[in-house]
Amino acid sequence: MMAALIRFSIRFPGVIIGFALIILLYGSYRIKQSPLNVFPEFSPTQVIVQTESPGLSAELVEMLVSKPIENSIAGTIGIKQIRSQSIPGLSVITVIFDDSTDILMNRQSISERLTTLSNSLPKGIVPIITPLTSSASSVLGIGITSTSKNLSELRTIAESVIIPQLMSVPGVADVNRFGGLIKQLHVEIDPKKLYQHEVTIQQILEAVCRSSSIQGSGYIENDNQRIIINAEGQTKTIDYLSYAPVININNRIVRIRDVAEVKEGYAPSISAVSIDGVPGVYLSVQGQLGSNTYKLTQELEVALDSIKPLLEKNNIKLFPDLFKPSNFIDASISGLRFDIIIGAILVISILYVFLFNLKTAFISAVAIPLSLMSAISVMSYFGMGLNVMVLSGLAIALGEVVDDAIIDVENIFRRLKQNRLKAKPLPIHQVVFDASMEVRKSVVFATIIIVLVFMPLLSLSGVAGKLFGPLGIAYISSIIASLFVALTITPALCYLMLGKSELKSEDSPLIRFIKKHYEKFLRKIEKKSNVIIFTSLLLISLGLSLLPFFKTQFIPPLHEGHFIMHMTALPGTSEKESIRIGNLVSEKIRAIDGIKSVAQWVGRSPMGADTFGTHYSEFEIELDPLDGPSQDRILGEINNILHGKDTEINGFVGVNFAINTFLTERIEETISGYNAAVVINLFGNSLDAIDQDAQKIAYLLENIQGSKDITLQSPPGTPEVKIRLNQAKISRLGISKSEVLNTIRAAYEGYPGAVVYDGVTKIPVVLTLDYSYKDDISDIKKLPVRGANNKIFSLDQVADISQQNGRSKILHQDGKRVQTITANIDKRDIDDFIEELKEKINELDLNDG
Repeated sequence: MMAALIRFSIRFPGVIIGFALIILLYGSYRIKQSPLNVFPEFSPTQVIVQTESPGLSAELVEMLVSKPIENSIAGTIGIKQIRSQSIPGLSVITVIFDDSTDILMNRQSISERLTTLSNSLPKGIVPIITPLTSSASSVLGIGITSTSKNLSELRTIAESVIIPQLMSVPGVADVNRFGGLIKQLHVEIDPKKLYQHEVTIQQILEAVCRSSSIQGSGYIENDNQRIIINAEGQTKTIDYLSYAPVININNRIVRIRDVAEVKEGYAPSISAVSIDGVPGVYLSVQGQLGSNTYKLTQELEVALDSIKPLLEKNNIKLFPDLFKPSNFIDASISGLRFDIIIGAILVISILYVFLFNLKTAFISAVAIPLSLMSAISVMSYFGMGLNVMVLSGLAIALGEVVDDAIIDVENIFRRLKQNRLKAKPLPIHQVVFDASMEVRKSVVFATIIIVLVFMPLLSLSGVAGKLFGPLGIAYISSIIASLFVALTITPALCYLMLGKSELKSEDSPLIRFIKKHYEKFLRKIEKKSNVIIFTSLLLISLGLSLLPFFKTQFIPPLHEGHFIMHMTALPGTSEKESIRIGNLVSEKIRAIDGIKSVAQWVGRSPMGADTFGTHYSEFEIELDPLDGPSQDRILGEINNILHGKDTEINGFVGVNFAINTFLTERIEETISGYNAAVVINLFGNSLDAIDQDAQKIAYLLENIQGSKDITLQSPPGTPEVKIRLNQAKISRLGISKSEVLNTIRAAYEGYPGAVVYDGVTKIPVVLTLDYSYKDDISDIKKLPVRGANNKIFSLDQVADISQQNGRSKILHQDGKRVQTITANIDKRDIDDFIEELKEKINELDLNDG
């Protein structure tokens, strides 16, 4: 078959060249059409269920929300693992399925299970399946700040203008929003006036609910006409709302304004943002599963350009690229383009130096673009897009795709020169065919061996298989394509370009020099063959013995031009304090040469994938276009600042930092669920017991060389107020438990009573306490509750109130409580680190974990 293919190529070289041009054109077309992503899709088949639970503590979220959902979905076919995180006000459950299952069918199965929970969850709490996103889902991070607009106006513009524009771009799954303030109308109660007028919070709440309403009113119909009734009952101004009646006592109407102040306010904040030290709003755009990151980024930039005039008119500064992964794709493509150019120049130069013929150099160099384009065309046909791993496979193959062509060209060149020296030269096509067939067996075997070396990459499973499989496919495809190039285009071009051209019979100067000395050198080697063999074996053994000393890494460090930095303070730290510390850090980092921007967000996004409190911050550090060594320098300077080597600030005491690149972090998070190199899970029934065990392991990690960024993922010690209703007193005084709980929530969480519409914007009317009564723990004791005969009692008369330490997060894995310790490793082999860690953990006296 190979002989027939080579013979056809020599007989019809024009056809072969035509096919080659078609492949080059088709490959160029497929490059433009193929999706360009940072990495291949490597996340497991998973479904994430998120449930907002306003006002509930972490313990209540675990008991009332997370556990019922876990129990409901546990029997779904194909589940490998269930993980859950319960934090105040939010439950996040991650369900991981077998990779062989269909993600859409999995989402349907989970959705059906969730519909059975309507009577099992607290009233008003509805679980939602998050949008289907890719593994490296964040495709763009943008921010807005303003010197004339307040944070509420910024959030309103983000919600009403920017986010709808971004969501209209095909391929966007969701937009996570951080920072800003959500506008509300607040009915701020004065507890002293409640006592004065003998009014309870529950009565005010009922008055607010009655104060504004929008509903259909039906129609009037007679014999020949139907008239729609449009009744407007919406309270649109603060004044109208403040005059709403609460109760009527002896013909004396007590209105809302008599016991509370109605004014514009804001929803309880769960996140805050600082962009280059200025308060603002940060938006993280999430791409859909299977979307084209590069194309999607370009379309998002077009969408942002269309609203820039509006933002500028409102004196709003837009930061369109606080995080932009497509920059890494640009860098990768530019690097591959540079490698191809350099590779072609080197191949042509070396071949010319050795063969002293430009035509042979050109014929060999043709194999580079043709092999790569052939591989890209094949992968594109099977639905594989371009990403960093595919480009890496092509770059690795770059130096080898030309081997087959070089061997073929060199042998044909040599045989043509020899043929011309014969008395009766053979036909040119016969010489080219014989010379090509002469080396064909060795070329084919060499190609098969190289392919077999890379075949194990295709057998990897899990995240490793999803990441490195495309690299192996790209490499193998390029090598096989190079073999077909050597069987077709190389003989055809040799026949056309070398058959009748002038071929110098003498060797090139370099070959003459090598021949002159090589024979002497070869004879000396023959005389000392035993020494040569022994030395070779010694070097091989030495090389193998050094393997254990190499660092083990899942992937090499990547220079993405962007760093993600995590900052964790003590549980219970407020937004303002986290932002204050973050601004100090940001100011120092921005002073480093090469830093483009630093954006910090605190807390979490509504219905976002992360479960963080206000003690947690994340920094998006974008760099100027820099080479690898410069990025390493910046990383070193940032670490010096964070870990106390900066003489001006001596580190930030009591705050933990961790810094990494986005892709490395996403891979680690996909493997273990956390963005850390080492993850230790402690399972147990008692949270206090596994907390003690976790503290022991954390202390142990601090004393192991190379460990850093040690973090407890579910830290105890979050300050909270515990209110235990006294059953005997409540019954004696005729007080309803639900009324007491509603009163507490209205006072401190804010209880939604009505909704006012400003155009299409929905503004909740929320009942709450005056702020001066919410900043002191002792004020909660004076909270009024209503008993029998409308008598008013303070909360401390019907409940035991105490301050204690609670939890900011409770973790579950496969239905069991778990405490997780994470750490990163610096300048140590991970396998050695793990072995040392296991030995020391086995020596510990653990309680329950």
